[in-house]
Amino acid sequence: LPHAAAGRILGAPLRERCASFHAPGPADLSGVRAPRLNETMKLIQTVKRRMGNDEKKTTPGGGAGRDAPIAKGKAASSAGGVKAAVAKPTSDGVFPILPKLRETQLGERAELFRRKMEVCSVVFDFHNDSNQREKEAKRQTLLEIVEYVNNTRNCFNEALMQDVVNMVGANIFRALQTRNKDPLAFSDPEEEEPSLERAWPHLQIVYEFFLRFVVSNDVDPKIAKRFVDQNFMLKLLELFDSEDPRERDYLKTILHRIYGKFMALRSFIRRAIQHVFFKVIYECETQNGVGELLEILGSIINGFALPLKDEHKDFLIKALIPLHKVKSLACFYQQLSYCMAQYVEKDPRLAYDIITAMLRYWPVSITSKQVLFLNELEETLELTQPSEFHRMQHVLFRRLALCITCPHFQVAERTLFFWNNDYIVKLINQNRRDLFPIIISALYKNSKQHWNSAVHGLTFNVLKLLMEADTQLFDECSAKHRAEEESEERKEQQRAQKWQILQEMHDAKGPARA
Repeated sequence: LPHAAAGRILGAPLRERCASFHAPGPADLSGVRAPRLNETMKLIQTVKRRMGNDEKKTTPGGGAGRDAPIAKGKAASSAGGVKAAVAKPTSDGVFPILPKLRETQLGERAELFRRKMEVCSVVFDFHNDSNQREKEAKRQTLLEIVEYVNNTRNCFNEALMQDVVNMVGANIFRALQTRNKDPLAFSDPEEEEPSLERAWPHLQIVYEFFLRFVVSNDVDPKIAKRFVDQNFMLKLLELFDSEDPRERDYLKTILHRIYGKFMALRSFIRRAIQHVFFKVIYECETQNGVGELLEILGSIINGFALPLKDEHKDFLIKALIPLHKVKSLACFYQQLSYCMAQYVEKDPRLAYDIITAMLRYWPVSITSKQVLFLNELEETLELTQPSEFHRMQHVLFRRLALCITCPHFQVAERTLFFWNNDYIVKLINQNRRDLFPIIISALYKNSKQHWNSAVHGLTFNVLKLLMEADTQLFDECSAKHRAEEESEERKEQQRAQKWQILQEMHDAKGPARA
Protein backbone atom coordinates (compact mmCIF):
# COMPACT_ATOMS: atom_id res chain seq x y z
CA LEU A 1 0.00 0.00 0.00
CA PRO A 2 1.40 3.46 -0.83
CA HIS A 3 1.61 6.03 1.95
CA ALA A 4 -0.96 8.23 0.25
CA ALA A 5 -3.50 5.39 0.29
CA ALA A 6 -2.82 4.80 3.98
CA GLY A 7 -3.43 8.49 4.64
CA ARG A 8 -6.76 8.35 2.86
CA ILE A 9 -7.82 5.32 4.89
CA LEU A 10 -6.93 6.99 8.18
CA GLY A 11 -9.14 9.93 7.21
CA ALA A 12 -12.05 7.63 6.39
CA PRO A 13 -14.78 6.64 8.91
CA LEU A 14 -13.92 3.93 11.42
CA ARG A 15 -16.15 1.28 9.82
CA GLU A 16 -14.47 1.73 6.43
CA ARG A 17 -11.03 1.51 8.02
CA CYS A 18 -11.92 -1.77 9.74
CA ALA A 19 -13.27 -3.18 6.49
CA SER A 20 -10.13 -2.18 4.64
CA PHE A 21 -7.84 -4.05 7.03
CA HIS A 22 -9.48 -7.43 7.42
CA ALA A 23 -7.11 -10.33 7.93
CA PRO A 24 -5.96 -11.22 4.40
CA GLY A 25 -6.70 -14.63 2.99
CA PRO A 26 -4.05 -16.86 1.53
CA ALA A 27 -4.86 -15.73 -2.01
CA ASP A 28 -4.56 -12.02 -1.22
CA LEU A 29 -0.73 -11.87 -1.21
CA SER A 30 0.19 -14.98 -3.14
CA GLY A 31 2.10 -13.06 -5.85
CA VAL A 32 3.90 -10.55 -3.62
CA ARG A 33 7.68 -10.83 -3.21
CA ALA A 34 8.94 -11.34 0.34
CA PRO A 35 10.59 -7.91 0.80
CA ARG A 36 7.53 -6.12 -0.49
CA LEU A 37 5.35 -8.32 1.75
CA ASN A 38 7.30 -7.38 4.88
CA GLU A 39 7.11 -3.70 4.00
CA THR A 40 3.39 -3.98 3.44
CA MET A 41 2.74 -5.75 6.74
CA LYS A 42 4.77 -3.17 8.67
CA LEU A 43 2.63 -0.44 7.15
CA ILE A 44 -0.55 -2.32 8.08
CA GLN A 45 0.63 -2.66 11.68
CA THR A 46 1.42 1.09 11.79
CA VAL A 47 -2.03 1.95 10.52
CA LYS A 48 -3.64 -0.39 13.06
CA ARG A 49 -1.75 1.24 15.92
CA ARG A 50 -2.97 4.63 14.77
CA MET A 51 -6.49 3.29 14.57
CA GLY A 52 -6.20 2.09 18.15
CA ASN A 53 -4.99 5.51 19.24
CA ASP A 54 -7.94 7.14 17.50
CA GLU A 55 -10.31 4.77 19.25
CA LYS A 56 -8.83 5.54 22.67
CA LYS A 57 -9.35 9.24 22.06
CA THR A 58 -13.03 8.83 21.09
CA THR A 59 -13.99 6.31 23.77
CA PRO A 60 -14.94 7.66 27.24
CA GLY A 61 -12.52 6.54 29.92
CA GLY A 62 -9.74 5.84 27.43
CA GLY A 63 -10.88 2.21 26.85
CA ALA A 64 -10.98 0.45 23.53
CA GLY A 65 -14.11 1.02 21.45
CA ARG A 66 -16.67 -1.77 21.74
CA ASP A 67 -18.44 -1.03 18.48
CA ALA A 68 -15.50 -1.81 16.18
CA PRO A 69 -14.37 -5.40 15.66
CA ILE A 70 -10.61 -5.87 15.49
CA ALA A 71 -8.99 -8.07 12.87
CA LYS A 72 -5.85 -9.98 13.82
CA GLY A 73 -3.48 -11.52 11.30
CA LYS A 74 0.07 -12.82 10.91
CA ALA A 75 2.04 -13.28 7.73
CA ALA A 76 3.81 -16.52 7.02
CA SER A 77 6.21 -15.66 4.26
CA SER A 78 7.83 -19.09 4.23
CA ALA A 79 4.49 -20.71 3.31
CA GLY A 80 3.74 -18.11 0.68
CA GLY A 81 0.37 -17.27 2.32
CA VAL A 82 -1.24 -15.54 5.29
CA LYS A 83 -2.63 -17.33 8.35
CA ALA A 84 -4.91 -15.66 10.90
CA ALA A 85 -3.52 -15.57 14.42
CA VAL A 86 -5.34 -17.48 17.13
CA ALA A 87 -8.23 -15.22 18.13
CA LYS A 88 -8.54 -15.01 21.88
CA PRO A 89 -11.68 -13.67 23.59
CA THR A 90 -10.77 -10.21 24.80
CA SER A 91 -11.63 -8.84 28.20
CA ASP A 92 -13.71 -5.98 26.76
CA GLY A 93 -16.06 -8.29 24.82
CA VAL A 94 -14.67 -7.49 21.35
CA PHE A 95 -15.31 -10.34 18.90
CA PRO A 96 -12.36 -10.96 16.54
CA ILE A 97 -12.89 -11.24 12.79
CA LEU A 98 -11.40 -14.09 10.78
CA PRO A 99 -11.37 -14.79 7.02
CA LYS A 100 -14.24 -16.69 5.43
CA LEU A 101 -13.76 -20.43 5.26
CA ARG A 102 -14.81 -20.66 1.64
CA GLU A 103 -12.23 -17.98 0.69
CA THR A 104 -9.38 -19.90 2.33
CA GLN A 105 -7.20 -22.54 0.74
CA LEU A 106 -8.22 -26.13 1.40
CA GLY A 107 -5.08 -26.97 3.34
CA GLU A 108 -5.68 -24.13 5.83
CA ARG A 109 -9.42 -24.52 6.37
CA ALA A 110 -9.13 -27.03 9.20
CA GLU A 111 -6.93 -24.67 11.22
CA LEU A 112 -9.21 -21.72 10.46
CA PHE A 113 -12.23 -23.84 11.43
CA ARG A 114 -10.59 -24.55 14.77
CA ARG A 115 -9.88 -20.86 15.33
CA LYS A 116 -13.44 -19.90 14.48
CA MET A 117 -14.69 -22.37 17.08
CA GLU A 118 -12.29 -20.83 19.57
CA VAL A 119 -13.56 -17.30 19.02
CA CYS A 120 -17.15 -18.57 19.21
CA SER A 121 -16.43 -19.50 22.83
CA VAL A 122 -16.88 -15.80 23.61
CA VAL A 123 -20.18 -15.52 25.52
CA PHE A 124 -22.14 -12.26 25.40
CA ASP A 125 -24.66 -10.92 27.89
CA PHE A 126 -28.09 -10.70 26.25
CA HIS A 127 -29.68 -9.00 29.26
CA ASN A 128 -28.55 -5.65 27.89
CA ASP A 129 -28.24 -4.11 24.43
CA SER A 130 -24.48 -3.62 24.41
CA ASN A 131 -22.12 -5.24 21.89
CA GLN A 132 -24.79 -5.57 19.24
CA ARG A 133 -22.24 -5.63 16.42
CA GLU A 134 -20.12 -8.27 18.15
CA LYS A 135 -23.18 -10.41 18.85
CA GLU A 136 -24.18 -10.29 15.22
CA ALA A 137 -20.60 -11.09 14.16
CA LYS A 138 -20.60 -14.18 16.37
CA ARG A 139 -23.99 -15.25 15.02
CA GLN A 140 -22.72 -14.98 11.46
CA THR A 141 -19.60 -16.95 12.38
CA LEU A 142 -21.72 -19.70 13.95
CA LEU A 143 -23.89 -19.85 10.83
CA GLU A 144 -20.76 -20.07 8.71
CA ILE A 145 -19.33 -23.05 10.58
CA VAL A 146 -22.71 -24.83 10.46
CA GLU A 147 -22.77 -24.31 6.71
CA TYR A 148 -19.17 -25.53 6.55
CA VAL A 149 -19.88 -28.82 8.32
CA ASN A 150 -22.96 -29.34 6.14
CA ASN A 151 -20.99 -29.01 2.92
CA THR A 152 -17.62 -30.49 3.92
CA ARG A 153 -16.71 -34.12 4.33
CA ASN A 154 -14.31 -35.29 7.04
CA CYS A 155 -14.44 -31.93 8.79
CA PHE A 156 -14.60 -33.50 12.28
CA ASN A 157 -11.26 -35.18 12.87
CA GLU A 158 -9.87 -36.31 16.20
CA ALA A 159 -7.76 -33.16 16.58
CA LEU A 160 -10.86 -30.94 16.38
CA MET A 161 -13.19 -32.89 18.69
CA GLN A 162 -11.89 -31.27 21.86
CA ASP A 163 -12.37 -27.82 20.31
CA VAL A 164 -15.94 -28.70 19.31
CA VAL A 165 -16.84 -29.88 22.82
CA ASN A 166 -15.11 -26.87 24.42
CA MET A 167 -16.97 -24.38 22.23
CA VAL A 168 -20.34 -26.06 22.74
CA GLY A 169 -19.80 -26.33 26.50
CA ALA A 170 -18.73 -22.69 26.81
CA ASN A 171 -22.01 -21.59 25.23
CA ILE A 172 -24.65 -23.95 26.59
CA PHE A 173 -23.43 -24.78 30.11
CA ARG A 174 -24.62 -21.86 32.23
CA ALA A 175 -26.79 -20.95 35.18
CA LEU A 176 -30.41 -21.32 34.07
CA GLN A 177 -32.94 -18.55 34.51
CA THR A 178 -35.20 -19.02 37.52
CA ARG A 179 -38.35 -17.27 38.58
CA ASN A 180 -38.95 -15.93 42.05
CA LYS A 181 -42.27 -17.57 42.82
CA ASP A 182 -44.38 -17.07 45.90
CA PRO A 183 -44.58 -20.54 47.50
CA LEU A 184 -48.05 -19.71 48.88
CA ALA A 185 -49.45 -18.55 45.55
CA PHE A 186 -51.41 -21.02 43.44
CA SER A 187 -50.02 -21.51 39.94
CA ASP A 188 -50.79 -23.89 37.11
CA PRO A 189 -47.61 -24.85 35.22
CA GLU A 190 -49.61 -25.53 32.05
CA GLU A 191 -51.08 -22.01 31.95
CA GLU A 192 -47.88 -20.09 32.73
CA GLU A 193 -46.00 -18.51 29.86
CA PRO A 194 -42.52 -20.05 29.51
CA SER A 195 -39.52 -17.84 30.13
CA LEU A 196 -37.66 -17.75 26.82
CA GLU A 197 -33.87 -17.73 26.76
CA ARG A 198 -32.53 -14.31 25.75
CA ALA A 199 -29.36 -15.77 24.21
CA TRP A 200 -31.34 -18.07 21.90
CA PRO A 201 -30.05 -16.39 18.67
CA HIS A 202 -26.65 -17.88 19.56
CA LEU A 203 -27.75 -20.98 21.46
CA GLN A 204 -29.95 -22.26 18.65
CA ILE A 205 -27.05 -22.30 16.19
CA VAL A 206 -24.69 -23.87 18.76
CA TYR A 207 -27.22 -26.66 19.41
CA GLU A 208 -27.68 -27.16 15.68
CA PHE A 209 -23.91 -27.35 15.23
CA PHE A 210 -23.54 -29.88 18.04
CA LEU A 211 -26.39 -31.98 16.62
CA ARG A 212 -24.58 -32.09 13.27
CA PHE A 213 -21.44 -33.17 15.15
CA VAL A 214 -23.25 -35.99 16.96
CA VAL A 215 -24.95 -37.41 13.86
CA SER A 216 -21.95 -36.96 11.56
CA ASN A 217 -20.54 -40.12 10.03
CA ASP A 218 -17.08 -38.58 10.45
CA VAL A 219 -17.37 -38.85 14.24
CA ASP A 220 -16.20 -42.21 15.56
CA PRO A 221 -17.96 -42.80 18.91
CA LYS A 222 -14.99 -44.80 20.20
CA ILE A 223 -12.85 -41.69 19.84
CA ALA A 224 -15.48 -39.05 20.62
CA LYS A 225 -16.41 -40.69 23.94
CA ARG A 226 -13.17 -39.29 25.38
CA PHE A 227 -14.60 -35.80 24.91
CA VAL A 228 -18.38 -36.40 25.20
CA ASP A 229 -17.85 -38.10 28.53
CA GLN A 230 -19.92 -38.73 31.67
CA ASN A 231 -19.20 -35.30 33.12
CA PHE A 232 -20.42 -33.69 29.88
CA MET A 233 -23.60 -35.79 29.97
CA LEU A 234 -24.39 -34.78 33.57
CA LYS A 235 -24.12 -31.11 32.63
CA LEU A 236 -26.26 -31.72 29.55
CA LEU A 237 -28.99 -33.34 31.66
CA GLU A 238 -29.04 -30.36 34.03
CA LEU A 239 -30.01 -28.15 31.08
CA PHE A 240 -33.31 -30.04 30.74
CA ASP A 241 -34.59 -27.82 33.55
CA SER A 242 -34.57 -24.87 31.15
CA GLU A 243 -37.91 -23.07 30.89
CA ASP A 244 -37.46 -22.49 27.16
CA PRO A 245 -39.29 -25.30 25.30
CA ARG A 246 -37.16 -24.68 22.19
CA GLU A 247 -34.00 -25.50 24.11
CA ARG A 248 -35.52 -28.61 25.69
CA ASP A 249 -36.58 -29.85 22.25
CA TYR A 250 -33.01 -29.57 20.95
CA LEU A 251 -31.68 -31.25 24.10
CA LYS A 252 -34.15 -34.10 23.66
CA THR A 253 -33.03 -34.72 20.08
CA ILE A 254 -29.33 -34.48 20.94
CA LEU A 255 -29.56 -36.77 23.97
CA HIS A 256 -31.51 -39.34 21.98
CA ARG A 257 -28.89 -39.28 19.23
CA ILE A 258 -26.05 -39.60 21.74
CA TYR A 259 -27.81 -42.58 23.37
CA GLY A 260 -28.17 -44.28 20.00
CA LYS A 261 -24.59 -43.63 18.87
CA PHE A 262 -22.48 -43.88 22.03
CA MET A 263 -23.06 -47.43 23.22
CA ALA A 264 -20.63 -47.05 26.13
CA LEU A 265 -22.72 -44.22 27.61
CA ARG A 266 -26.12 -45.93 27.51
CA SER A 267 -26.10 -47.42 30.99
CA PHE A 268 -24.76 -44.21 32.49
CA ILE A 269 -27.42 -42.09 30.73
CA ARG A 270 -30.20 -44.31 32.09
CA ARG A 271 -28.81 -44.04 35.63
CA ALA A 272 -28.42 -40.28 35.29
CA ILE A 273 -32.04 -39.92 34.12
CA GLN A 274 -33.09 -42.10 37.04
CA HIS A 275 -31.35 -39.73 39.45
CA VAL A 276 -33.17 -36.78 37.85
CA PHE A 277 -36.47 -38.55 38.53
CA PHE A 278 -35.45 -39.31 42.11
CA LYS A 279 -34.84 -35.61 42.65
CA VAL A 280 -38.27 -34.76 41.23
CA ILE A 281 -40.02 -37.42 43.34
CA TYR A 282 -38.32 -36.90 46.68
CA GLU A 283 -36.95 -33.35 46.63
CA CYS A 284 -38.12 -30.54 44.37
CA GLU A 285 -41.24 -31.97 42.60
CA THR A 286 -40.71 -29.53 39.72
CA GLN A 287 -38.45 -30.08 36.74
CA ASN A 288 -39.26 -28.60 33.37
CA GLY A 289 -37.69 -31.38 31.33
CA VAL A 290 -39.40 -34.48 32.75
CA GLY A 291 -41.68 -34.75 29.73
CA GLU A 292 -38.79 -34.64 27.28
CA LEU A 293 -36.80 -37.21 29.28
CA LEU A 294 -39.83 -39.52 29.32
CA GLU A 295 -40.17 -39.16 25.56
CA ILE A 296 -36.60 -40.38 25.17
CA LEU A 297 -37.26 -43.22 27.61
CA GLY A 298 -40.35 -44.27 25.67
CA SER A 299 -38.16 -44.87 22.64
CA ILE A 300 -35.48 -46.57 24.76
CA ILE A 301 -38.00 -48.93 26.41
CA ASN A 302 -39.39 -49.81 22.99
CA GLY A 303 -35.94 -51.12 22.08
CA PHE A 304 -35.42 -53.25 25.21
CA ALA A 305 -34.63 -56.87 24.46
CA LEU A 306 -36.78 -59.67 25.85
CA PRO A 307 -36.89 -60.98 28.46
CA LEU A 308 -36.53 -57.70 30.34
CA LYS A 309 -33.48 -57.38 32.56
CA ASP A 310 -33.94 -56.88 36.28
CA GLU A 311 -32.23 -53.51 35.88
CA HIS A 312 -35.01 -52.31 33.56
CA LYS A 313 -37.75 -53.60 35.87
CA ASP A 314 -36.13 -51.81 38.82
CA PHE A 315 -36.13 -48.61 36.78
CA LEU A 316 -39.89 -48.99 36.32
CA ILE A 317 -40.64 -49.78 39.97
CA LYS A 318 -38.29 -47.27 41.59
CA ALA A 319 -38.23 -44.30 39.21
CA LEU A 320 -41.16 -44.32 36.78
CA ILE A 321 -44.15 -45.50 38.82
CA PRO A 322 -43.46 -43.11 41.77
CA LEU A 323 -43.68 -40.18 39.31
CA HIS A 324 -47.44 -40.58 39.66
CA LYS A 325 -47.12 -39.02 43.12
CA VAL A 326 -45.74 -35.73 41.79
CA LYS A 327 -48.07 -32.73 41.94
CA SER A 328 -47.12 -31.61 38.43
CA LEU A 329 -48.17 -34.94 36.88
CA ALA A 330 -50.38 -33.16 34.34
CA CYS A 331 -47.27 -31.66 32.67
CA PHE A 332 -45.87 -35.06 31.64
CA TYR A 333 -48.82 -37.44 32.06
CA GLN A 334 -49.00 -38.46 28.38
CA GLN A 335 -45.31 -39.35 28.16
CA LEU A 336 -45.42 -41.27 31.44
CA SER A 337 -48.51 -43.18 30.34
CA TYR A 338 -46.75 -44.12 27.10
CA CYS A 339 -43.77 -45.49 29.06
CA MET A 340 -46.13 -47.57 31.23
CA ALA A 341 -47.81 -48.97 28.12
CA GLN A 342 -44.43 -49.85 26.60
CA TYR A 343 -43.44 -51.81 29.69
CA VAL A 344 -46.73 -53.74 29.76
CA GLU A 345 -46.40 -54.57 26.07
CA LYS A 346 -42.91 -55.94 26.75
CA ASP A 347 -44.01 -57.92 29.83
CA PRO A 348 -47.79 -58.15 30.56
CA ARG A 349 -47.06 -59.34 34.10
CA LEU A 350 -45.91 -55.81 34.97
CA ALA A 351 -49.51 -54.59 34.66
CA TYR A 352 -50.14 -55.91 38.18
CA ASP A 353 -47.25 -53.87 39.62
CA ILE A 354 -48.26 -50.72 37.78
CA ILE A 355 -51.97 -50.81 38.63
CA THR A 356 -51.57 -51.79 42.29
CA ALA A 357 -48.98 -49.03 42.72
CA MET A 358 -51.33 -46.49 41.13
CA LEU A 359 -54.06 -47.55 43.56
CA ARG A 360 -51.65 -46.95 46.46
CA TYR A 361 -50.82 -43.49 45.12
CA TRP A 362 -54.45 -42.64 44.34
CA PRO A 363 -55.06 -38.85 44.66
CA VAL A 364 -58.11 -38.95 46.90
CA SER A 365 -58.52 -35.17 47.22
CA ILE A 366 -57.41 -34.01 43.74
CA THR A 367 -60.16 -34.78 41.27
CA SER A 368 -58.29 -33.54 38.18
CA LYS A 369 -55.50 -35.97 38.97
CA GLN A 370 -58.04 -38.78 39.50
CA VAL A 371 -59.23 -38.28 35.93
CA LEU A 372 -55.66 -38.69 34.69
CA PHE A 373 -55.27 -41.86 36.76
CA LEU A 374 -58.50 -43.25 35.32
CA ASN A 375 -57.32 -42.53 31.77
CA GLU A 376 -54.06 -44.39 32.35
CA LEU A 377 -55.86 -47.16 34.21
CA GLU A 378 -58.05 -47.87 31.19
CA GLU A 379 -55.06 -47.88 28.82
CA THR A 380 -53.19 -50.30 31.08
CA LEU A 381 -56.21 -52.60 31.53
CA GLU A 382 -56.47 -52.91 27.75
CA LEU A 383 -53.03 -54.58 27.81
CA THR A 384 -53.64 -56.67 30.93
CA GLN A 385 -53.92 -60.44 30.69
CA PRO A 386 -56.90 -62.16 32.42
CA SER A 387 -54.61 -63.89 34.93
CA GLU A 388 -53.12 -60.55 36.08
CA PHE A 389 -56.57 -58.96 36.16
CA HIS A 390 -57.89 -61.68 38.44
CA ARG A 391 -55.10 -61.05 40.97
CA MET A 392 -56.06 -57.40 41.52
CA GLN A 393 -59.76 -57.26 40.65
CA HIS A 394 -61.09 -56.80 44.20
CA VAL A 395 -58.87 -53.88 45.20
CA LEU A 396 -59.27 -52.33 41.75
CA PHE A 397 -63.06 -52.38 41.65
CA ARG A 398 -63.45 -51.21 45.21
CA ARG A 399 -61.61 -48.10 44.09
CA LEU A 400 -63.72 -47.83 40.92
CA ALA A 401 -66.89 -48.15 42.99
CA LEU A 402 -65.79 -45.16 45.07
CA CYS A 403 -65.09 -43.24 41.86
CA ILE A 404 -68.55 -44.08 40.48
CA THR A 405 -70.15 -42.48 43.53
CA CYS A 406 -67.76 -39.49 43.57
CA PRO A 407 -69.65 -36.16 43.83
CA HIS A 408 -67.37 -34.67 41.18
CA PHE A 409 -69.19 -35.46 37.95
CA GLN A 410 -66.02 -35.75 35.79
CA VAL A 411 -64.61 -38.51 37.99
CA ALA A 412 -67.90 -40.44 38.03
CA GLU A 413 -68.43 -39.93 34.31
CA ARG A 414 -64.91 -41.04 33.39
CA THR A 415 -65.27 -44.21 35.49
CA LEU A 416 -68.58 -45.13 33.85
CA PHE A 417 -66.93 -44.75 30.43
CA PHE A 418 -64.98 -47.92 31.23
CA TRP A 419 -68.05 -49.84 30.04
CA ASN A 420 -67.53 -48.43 26.54
CA ASN A 421 -64.35 -50.53 26.31
CA ASP A 422 -65.19 -53.99 24.97
CA TYR A 423 -62.07 -55.67 26.37
CA ILE A 424 -62.65 -54.33 29.91
CA VAL A 425 -66.32 -55.36 29.73
CA LYS A 426 -65.19 -58.82 28.71
CA LEU A 427 -62.82 -59.03 31.70
CA ILE A 428 -65.61 -57.88 34.03
CA ASN A 429 -68.07 -60.42 32.65
CA GLN A 430 -65.53 -63.23 33.05
CA ASN A 431 -65.27 -62.38 36.75
CA ARG A 432 -68.85 -61.20 37.28
CA ARG A 433 -69.50 -63.38 40.34
CA ASP A 434 -66.92 -61.36 42.24
CA LEU A 435 -67.35 -57.96 40.63
CA PHE A 436 -71.10 -57.48 40.06
CA PRO A 437 -71.93 -57.18 43.79
CA ILE A 438 -69.32 -54.41 44.17
CA ILE A 439 -70.42 -52.51 41.06
CA ILE A 440 -74.20 -52.81 41.40
CA SER A 441 -74.27 -51.37 44.90
CA ALA A 442 -72.37 -48.28 43.74
CA LEU A 443 -74.62 -47.91 40.69
CA TYR A 444 -77.84 -48.09 42.72
CA LYS A 445 -76.46 -45.51 45.13
CA ASN A 446 -75.61 -43.25 42.20
CA SER A 447 -79.04 -43.59 40.66
CA LYS A 448 -80.66 -42.29 43.84
CA GLN A 449 -78.21 -39.70 45.15
CA HIS A 450 -75.99 -38.23 42.40
CA TRP A 451 -76.83 -34.68 41.38
CA ASN A 452 -75.58 -34.73 37.75
CA SER A 453 -78.02 -35.72 35.00
CA ALA A 454 -75.28 -37.01 32.65
CA VAL A 455 -73.99 -39.31 35.39
CA HIS A 456 -77.57 -40.51 35.96
CA GLY A 457 -77.92 -41.42 32.29
CA LEU A 458 -74.60 -43.29 32.19
CA THR A 459 -75.45 -45.10 35.44
CA PHE A 460 -78.69 -46.50 34.02
CA ASN A 461 -76.91 -47.53 30.82
CA VAL A 462 -74.35 -49.53 32.81
CA LEU A 463 -77.09 -51.12 34.92
CA LYS A 464 -78.78 -52.20 31.70
CA LEU A 465 -75.52 -53.72 30.39
CA LEU A 466 -75.04 -55.69 33.61
CA MET A 467 -78.60 -56.93 33.54
CA GLU A 468 -78.22 -58.11 29.94
CA ALA A 469 -74.94 -59.85 30.72
CA ASP A 470 -76.42 -62.09 33.44
CA THR A 471 -80.04 -61.49 34.44
CA GLN A 472 -80.10 -64.06 37.22
CA LEU A 473 -76.92 -62.77 38.85
CA PHE A 474 -78.14 -59.20 38.43
CA ASP A 475 -81.38 -60.03 40.25
CA GLU A 476 -79.46 -61.76 43.04
CA CYS A 477 -77.16 -58.78 43.48
CA SER A 478 -80.09 -56.38 43.38
CA ALA A 479 -81.93 -58.37 46.04
CA LYS A 480 -78.80 -58.51 48.16
CA HIS A 481 -78.35 -54.77 47.77
CA ARG A 482 -81.96 -54.09 48.84
CA ALA A 483 -81.49 -56.34 51.86
CA GLU A 484 -78.32 -54.52 52.81
CA GLU A 485 -80.07 -51.18 52.41
CA GLU A 486 -82.97 -52.28 54.62
CA SER A 487 -80.51 -53.56 57.20
CA GLU A 488 -78.69 -50.23 57.13
CA GLU A 489 -81.96 -48.37 57.54
CA ARG A 490 -82.91 -50.48 60.57
CA LYS A 491 -79.49 -49.92 62.13
CA GLU A 492 -79.83 -46.20 61.54
CA GLN A 493 -83.27 -46.14 63.11
CA GLN A 494 -82.02 -48.06 66.15
CA ARG A 495 -79.09 -45.70 66.45
CA ALA A 496 -81.40 -42.68 66.30
CA GLN A 497 -83.71 -44.20 68.92
CA LYS A 498 -80.79 -44.80 71.28
CA TRP A 499 -79.67 -41.20 70.92
CA GLN A 500 -83.25 -40.07 71.53
CA ILE A 501 -83.42 -42.11 74.76
CA LEU A 502 -80.11 -40.63 75.92
CA GLN A 503 -81.35 -37.14 75.15
CA GLU A 504 -84.57 -37.72 77.13
CA MET A 505 -82.64 -39.10 80.10
CA HIS A 506 -80.36 -36.05 80.02
CA ASP A 507 -83.31 -33.69 79.86
CA ALA A 508 -85.07 -35.51 82.73
CA LYS A 509 -82.06 -35.22 85.02
CA GLY A 510 -81.61 -31.54 84.24
CA PRO A 511 -84.43 -30.11 86.49
CA ALA A 512 -83.49 -32.49 89.30
CA ARG A 513 -79.91 -31.17 89.41
CA ALA A 514 -81.23 -27.61 89.36
